[in-house]
Amino acid sequence: MGINLSKGGKFNLSKDSSSLDKIMLGLGWDLIPGNTLDLDASVFMINNKGKIPADEFFVFFNNLKSPDQSIEHTGDNRTGKGDGDDEMILAHLSKISDVIDELIFVVTIHNSEVLRHHFGMLQNAYIRIVDIDTHREICRYDLDKKNFDKFTDMEFGRLKRVNNEWNFIASGSGSKIGLQGYVDQYTT
Repeated sequence: MGINLSKGGKFNLSKDSSSLDKIMLGLGWDLIPGNTLDLDASVFMINNKGKIPADEFFVFFNNLKSPDQSIEHTGDNRTGKGDGDDEMILAHLSKISDVIDELIFVVTIHNSEVLRHHFGMLQNAYIRIVDIDTHREICRYDLDKKNFDKFTDMEFGRLKRVNNEWNFIASGSGSKIGLQGYVDQYTT
């Protein structure tokens, strides 16, 4: 059993295990019965200027691998049905380009404005980090439903490199800017 974080909580992955290199970031949620949503997980690989250095450093359902081969999105889950992680991001920490300082993990609802979908139609949302080699859950952040009810998209967490150590930050920051809003934020 890993560390349970609360909103804003931080965890130093490198201090937990100096040999840790391959991790899986699992993002999960359950639909409140009677609802249907298509949620999409994305990763923005950010440089020291707070921007992606090239379009390919935005990893999502239409770009499943980063150009440095360090980040891989395992694919889009369009229904969220079933137990466990609904979408997974694999990270090979030692392969992450030196120009990248931070990974930002975002989940957005596809076509939320037209369909009037929002995170209030979900329950049991979380992000967790698992050591791929040992299958051990390192840390987990269960989002508090009262913090995301009215939003259409959410930054679940950040993985930040500080002095060659990786720190996870449980963000839980909701918004209504949509996927394009995040793209604009990290590209312009």
